[in-house]
Amino acid sequence: MQRIAIIDIGSNSARLVISHIYKNGAYNMVYNQKEALRLSQKLDKTGRLTEEAFASTLETMKSFAYMCRLYNADKTIAVATAAIRSAPNGPELTRLVEAETGITLHIITGNTEAYISYLGVINTLPVKDGIIFDLGGGSTELILFKNRQIVESVSLPFGAVNTTDMFNTRGTMSPNVYSDMSFFLLSRLSQHPWLKQNRLPLIGVGGTARTLGKMQQKRSKYPSSKIHNYKFSAQAFHDIFSQLRSTTLEQRRKIAGLSSERADIILAGAGIINCLLETTGCKQMIISGCGLREGLFFDYYSKSENLPLIAPDILDRSTQNILTLYTPDTTHSKHITELALTMFDAWKDLHKLDKDYRKLLKTAALLHDIGITINFYSHARHSAYMIQNAQIFGLSHREQLITSAIAGWHNGISKNYFRDRNYKELLNENHWQAINKLALLLALAESLDYSQTNQIRGIQPRIEKKHAVLTLHAEGIPSIEMHQIKQHIRWFAKVFGVELSVQLGKKIHVI
Repeated sequence: MQRIAIIDIGSNSARLVISHIYKNGAYNMVYNQKEALRLSQKLDKTGRLTEEAFASTLETMKSFAYMCRLYNADKTIAVATAAIRSAPNGPELTRLVEAETGITLHIITGNTEAYISYLGVINTLPVKDGIIFDLGGGSTELILFKNRQIVESVSLPFGAVNTTDMFNTRGTMSPNVYSDMSFFLLSRLSQHPWLKQNRLPLIGVGGTARTLGKMQQKRSKYPSSKIHNYKFSAQAFHDIFSQLRSTTLEQRRKIAGLSSERADIILAGAGIINCLLETTGCKQMIISGCGLREGLFFDYYSKSENLPLIAPDILDRSTQNILTLYTPDTTHSKHITELALTMFDAWKDLHKLDKDYRKLLKTAALLHDIGITINFYSHARHSAYMIQNAQIFGLSHREQLITSAIAGWHNGISKNYFRDRNYKELLNENHWQAINKLALLLALAESLDYSQTNQIRGIQPRIEKKHAVLTLHAEGIPSIEMHQIKQHIRWFAKVFGVELSVQLGKKIHVI
């Protein structure tokens, strides 16, 4: 097992994330620490980092170094961004950090920061084309990508903290200040005409973007607190910004979704996003909970595991990671998945579901047994909870809920379990009907390898007139499987309105 520590010393805050990479290639985060530094506010008149900046950074790095030793980190990757990059004495600070802690703190360029943030986004969001903005305390990185490849990128020297100081918006923002700030920002953004992309989404990375997403979730009474891949309209943002501009610092500290530690810099941060929306013409915002730190991890992980730096299929890679993380032997889960998908494809005239549901069935089938990690009894419910909350990339919030419900029903319908607000408000009756059909297919597939011996090597589902037939090709007589699948005959007739006949084939057919 490898223990990887990622340290990000930004202009507003510093973070340490420790992840494990296991021998089977699975990974997960085991520790996360955040410290407020506000380095962009700890500069003298010449732009040099003050003694206070040195002291607070060194104290934070000593704390991080201690946790790295405590977790026996095998590899520590530490980077510094805008505040230290821009300060003439930034290199002096990094030398002191290495002397006092043994950690090499690399000052990365703005373009490198943009590229690493792009890696964090492109490996975790199902978006082919878009504009990423990584809004930090002292800089904003902008990346245009199309077909998942970078087309243009730039790092601009303004962020939520230094813009706050420049226009003194910590307390209130008068119309004159708003006008001056907007003119300053728009004039600099206009120097990059490639930003005009009104048909693409604007993807936000960083604390300011996440905070505005949380505020919109509270305003709209969104039933989930999950922020990664949360989407809302540009108009919804403008409504939030309009509210913020009329508030004092004390009033902002009481706004739902806005943390008190960010209340003083949110006006400038939101002002930057407002100008980005005006410049780009984007109509939708997507919040990414992944950025620089995740990009650093994926860069290391891909090299360590000899994988493509940009995952060809983020849903497949993240699903395989969760499966491998919780399932010692994945043979059974993969066999069940093949059986379930074979039935989905052959019986499309029965279920009448579009191809998007296929990926949800596949994901649910692969992960349907991970709940056994908690307890074999009621493991379907445990699997549902784990799928709902796992880092599965490539699905919308609704799709992840549907996937979890499919897995939760695979050994029988229990709608009472799905009473929480997420399920009630994000899923309608049509979704539940689809879940019922897909859960049935998963239940049938599970029955066909109930003994987990792979005795049934292949199946041939078909429809004969108004009758469904499932031919099994097995080695020997799969008596346990034949008994189990008969338990679902009535469920099949109720869901699809036709009878199901199960028969043994005369020869083995390998999928």
